[in-house]
Amino acid sequence: MKKFWDEFKAFALKGNMMDMAIGVIIGGAFSTLVTSLTDNLISPILGILGKVNFDSMMWDVFGDGQLVFKYGAFITSVINFLIMAFVLFMIVKGMNKLMALGKKEEDAAPAAPAGPTQEELLAGILEELKKQNEEKSA
Repeated sequence: MKKFWDEFKAFALKGNMMDMAIGVIIGGAFSTLVTSLTDNLISPILGILGKVNFDSMMWDVFGDGQLVFKYGAFITSVINFLIMAFVLFMIVKGMNKLMALGKKEEDAAPAAPAGPTQEELLAGILEELKKQNEEKSA
């Protein structure tokens, strides 16, 4: 049992697990913020422009209030989802761009030291040939 507890503690206290927990908490808070934005700002603005209140959009099947489909609330949820999906898309896209920039900097090999130019190489060969000719003639 102690081994199991030690393994669980090592797993739960890893940096990645803690980062994920913090991300979930921030995601929940962000979700509440987007829901509030949709309910308190976007829906009323759409209501003013389209003269429609999403919260009052429903279908009472039998007319007695027993079976009611609140499709306006569903439309609000779809708007929430689209906002959240767009924001997450932008975050992931930005993170991928940052990771690509970091990888390019890592992959960029340091500049090779400048070697001798073609003229310098040819001058060196010419000097060697002159030395060899002087040795043969001597």
